[in-house]
Amino acid sequence: MRIAIDQDSCIGAGQCALTAPGVFTQDDDGFSQVLPGREDGAGDPLAREAARACPVQAITLTDA
Repeated sequence: MRIAIDQDSCIGAGQCALTAPGVFTQDDDGFSQVLPGREDGAGDPLAREAARACPVQAITLTDA
């Protein structure tokens, strides 16, 4: 799986970081980022739930 965040769509709600803190974080401005080395979801089952929780659907998951 590959995780991508559309930075133009992200509103910084933080639902991804709250749902899957082992995969997502927020930058200094509050916008979402994938943690370094976690671009593949790191096997975290909550990564898909975090994508669903995004209120603006800024997170894309693709199967590798």
